[in-house]
Amino acid sequence: MEKIQSLTSENGVVIFTKSTCCLCYAVTILFQELRVNPVVYEIDQDPEGREMEKALQKQGCNSPPVPAVFIGGKLVGSTNEVMSLHLSGSLIPLLKPYQSLS
Repeated sequence: MEKIQSLTSENGVVIFTKSTCCLCYAVTILFQELRVNPVVYEIDQDPEGREMEKALQKQGCNSPPVPAVFIGGKLVGSTNEVMSLHLSGSLIPLLKPYQSLS
């Protein structure tokens, strides 16, 4: 979907979420704690949200399709993938170009 492509190519870190998703909130807070200010896009607030959700599923975000995390325009995955990367020490190097100095 063009909107997903546009958001992920124009921004370093994008998290597609739903406003009622606690795992989405947890991933967003993790990134903020790591000094990254992701673009957080709540698909349930978008009239095309259902289509966006289907497009995210087609890209590989399954059960549930949110949070869908993109870093550097590439799909990283959902909560499990992000937490696995973080615990293995692989997430911070991916985020380094997007970390703020403060």
